[in-house]
Amino acid sequence: MAYDLSGKLVIGISSRALFDLELENTIYQEQGVAAYAAYQRGHENEALLPGTAFPLIKALLQLNTMIPDQHLVEVVIISRNSPDTGLRAFNAIAAHKLDITRAVFTGGESIARYLKAFKVDLFLSRDASDVQDAIDGGVAAAQLYAAPADYVAPDHQIRIAFDGDAVLFSPESERIFKEKGLDAFASHEHRYRHKPMGEGPFTELLRKLSHIQQQFRERSPDDDCPVRIAIVTARNSPAHSRVIHTLRAWHVEIDEAFFLGGLPKNDVLLAFGAQIFFDDQHDHVQPASALVPSGRVPYKGGDLKAKRLRVQKIAE
Repeated sequence: MAYDLSGKLVIGISSRALFDLELENTIYQEQGVAAYAAYQRGHENEALLPGTAFPLIKALLQLNTMIPDQHLVEVVIISRNSPDTGLRAFNAIAAHKLDITRAVFTGGESIARYLKAFKVDLFLSRDASDVQDAIDGGVAAAQLYAAPADYVAPDHQIRIAFDGDAVLFSPESERIFKEKGLDAFASHEHRYRHKPMGEGPFTELLRKLSHIQQQFRERSPDDDCPVRIAIVTARNSPAHSRVIHTLRAWHVEIDEAFFLGGLPKNDVLLAFGAQIFFDDQHDHVQPASALVPSGRVPYKGGDLKAKRLRVQKIAE
């Protein structure tokens, strides 16, 4: 009987997001493919150190051991490496005892076309162009920043934090803020507070995580769920109301929400103990990444439209 990925949470991840391959990437950038391939072959039996997403992936895979006969999470390596240079990643997977058995090595070709073939719900990579291609192809994706060297993952819960607009929700409201300012944004959100926002690139991922939570809560209602979800947003009152009504319409419950009204997000994320944080703004991701693993979610179609809007606004 064929193995079916439907219904599972499928994470596609590049080898550089899972393991620390920054030295190898520098060799590739500065010396070329041949030098990179030679280095990988020469060191393929040396176990790689964990990368930015390693703690998250390890914790997600542990969910598969918690409910008998329920394989909730599937992780697939999706990489531009050749099959030959990709061997080192599989050796590292074995060394770290990760339950990852599937991989795609494209030998330098675009990876975006394979994401839906593997039913990927979330793609994580250090490479901005691969992430942009995934988003443009309709797959939730984030470009991971370098993780803090002293980060220690929580050992009892997976804690995932999301920004709201342009990540969980559509960028419509955020565009109003950027084009017309805070007062217009607040007025618009108050007027439409009972109308659910459009779906963002990470809406389906949120639903899948919520479904996993529900399975654990139905099985052990008195125990702490091993997955905890937070929204960390620059919104505040009265714009918070539309967030709540949208989540109700989606039948999704959030464990924690932080309506910061422009306050920095990084200290809140550290206090929450985020294992990963997703935001669409570099100015939020950069400081957060100094404390917790973080990834930037690009706009569909790139930033060209946003740049045009800024230029138009300046011209006006």
